[in-house]
Amino acid sequence: MADKDVDMTDTVEEKKTTEDLLRMSMDSVFEEEKEETRTAGEERALVVAQLKGNITLCEKTANTKEVRFVLRSLRRTTSLRKRITKEILTDFVTSYFPDNADQKQNLLNFLAEIQNLDDLEMLDVRKGEDAKESLLPEQVTCIIPEVEVYLSLIVLIFLIDHRRFELAVDCANSLTQTLKKDTYNLRTLDPLRAKVYFYYSRSYELCKKLGDIRGDLLATYRTASLRHDPVTQATVLNLLLRNYLEYNLYDQADKLVSNISESREISSSSNQHARYLYYTGRIKAIQLEYTDAEKHLSEALRKAPQSSALGFRKTIQKLLCIVQLLTGEIPEISVFRQSGLKVALEPYFKLTWAVRVGDLVAFQEAVKTHRQVFIADKNLTLIHRLRRNVIKTGLRKINVAYSRITLKDICEKLHLESVQDTEFIVAKAIKDRVIDATIDHENGFLKSRETSDIYSTQEPLEAFHGRINFCLDIHNDAVMAMRYPAKTRKETEQERKDRLRIEQELNEEFEEDDEDDLLDF
Repeated sequence: MADKDVDMTDTVEEKKTTEDLLRMSMDSVFEEEKEETRTAGEERALVVAQLKGNITLCEKTANTKEVRFVLRSLRRTTSLRKRITKEILTDFVTSYFPDNADQKQNLLNFLAEIQNLDDLEMLDVRKGEDAKESLLPEQVTCIIPEVEVYLSLIVLIFLIDHRRFELAVDCANSLTQTLKKDTYNLRTLDPLRAKVYFYYSRSYELCKKLGDIRGDLLATYRTASLRHDPVTQATVLNLLLRNYLEYNLYDQADKLVSNISESREISSSSNQHARYLYYTGRIKAIQLEYTDAEKHLSEALRKAPQSSALGFRKTIQKLLCIVQLLTGEIPEISVFRQSGLKVALEPYFKLTWAVRVGDLVAFQEAVKTHRQVFIADKNLTLIHRLRRNVIKTGLRKINVAYSRITLKDICEKLHLESVQDTEFIVAKAIKDRVIDATIDHENGFLKSRETSDIYSTQEPLEAFHGRINFCLDIHNDAVMAMRYPAKTRKETEQERKDRLRIEQELNEEFEEDDEDDLLDF
């Protein structure tokens, strides 16, 4: 009897659990439908509330000197920037800036040049009943630097999103000049300063004037180094490398990198570190240092956000495929089947197939067909170097298949220009130990030697050595990234609660979008 009562109790509890789950799922569906049917006035109120929350975080940073609050506001701006309208920005600038502020009139003039093309403004949200009540504070008499720079940054991003690049350049110039004043030399402004210079360079790049700010970026990097501002250092360093590579100044970029040690300023941001590794990998690839280039690009691909920043991962993966082919490796087929990368990597898959089979005709056809794609990716110079690898692969197959073959037949099989060129190419391949054979110049044929056991050479040892070094590097990085609790004294109950609260806030921040630094790559 007792067993039956227990079974009935379990059945009732399971039924309640099922009903709760169904109720929760229905509530979530209703919430989604409510979000979809949100009116223009409600949408405006929500955007205003979120902007006010970000400004509150900036004020909290100014009061507590904790930079993590302004970092959180910058992360929240990523999803907010698509919904901000001209009217909302004008209201914020008017309400938060005092009348005697020089930056106020400048920002209002920039916003006045923007036409009302936003979806919310097309609905004329000012006619909504929800918009009657003012959601902004009363007129203020002063503004703290953190809020001033944040609102100016939002206006700059708004101009770039609306493709008013010339206005964005003027706004960025005004904002950078403001940040150079001594009153703005605050450590709480470091994340905002780094973001301002990022969009400062971006606006000039979109106007095709990137070379005009190279001197200013160098001066900014020097100032950030003297002020021990690692966030701005890492950001401006990547902007300088991008500036050099945009104009193919690889020697100058290499000189800059040679004077930089991968210390705290580069590792201060995971996204900036991934950018730095990508730029250094491209420099190494151009300078024929393919092993180092592959190492840097592989590490950049690991550090990049895996669930976002698709454009950045595409760029790295394309260059990494070419570098692997130049080193004699063949990328795995799974690389070309990744979700979101299959279409973008199709031209590189055809190149890989041509190199793998040693078909020079298929290689030349792939280069000719997708030439514009390779030019847009700035990889055409490296792809032209692959012709030699295609010929080497074809020679290896011929060397394995034939114990003796004439140079004329090799010329026909590899589709080379002449027998004399074929003889030179084969001689160079023998000298580089690509094939193990001898040339009979009098009779004009190639004689292959017996294939030796690969395990009697140093190649397996070098392969294992490379894998062991890779594992050791990952172990060292993991050890350096670990956090160890303080052992000086036992923490009190209040300190433990504060520590758990801070850790919970940090976890919430990490769960938010972390791809903001890579959106405009």
